[in-house]
Amino acid sequence: MIRERGASVGFVFGARARVYNTFDAHRLLHWASIKGRQLMLKLALLRAYHMDGKDPGKRDVLVEAAELAGLDVVAARKVLESDDYAEVRAEEREYHGMGIQSVPSVIFNNRYLVTGGQPVEAFEQAIREILAEAQPSTRG
Repeated sequence: MIRERGASVGFVFGARARVYNTFDAHRLLHWASIKGRQLMLKLALLRAYHMDGKDPGKRDVLVEAAELAGLDVVAARKVLESDDYAEVRAEEREYHGMGIQSVPSVIFNNRYLVTGGQPVEAFEQAIREILAEAQPSTRG
């Protein structure tokens, strides 16, 4: 189902044989958010992993993605060679505590969770329900 949805928007998932350690990728994504380039880096990493079958745990792959995202590659290497942004581990624990066990998972208003590769209609329904809950009651 995920492959079909990806193909419908021009994203072809390549074959993959294993899951990789993405801790450094998450640290780099945190840094990229400070630089205003997180989305571009995320897209480059998704393409590298899902389409090109590259290991997002390898620093050369991460630096290449950073470059594609318009980030300074020297600064990206410095982040990867340091312990900077290790606080992403705390975020990981927080998300696990919220019940997130898979990706994609989308959290609305730090309260509502939609997990898995859901169709657009599932997100529309979730947003409608959240908005309806937020409306003040007209009964009194």
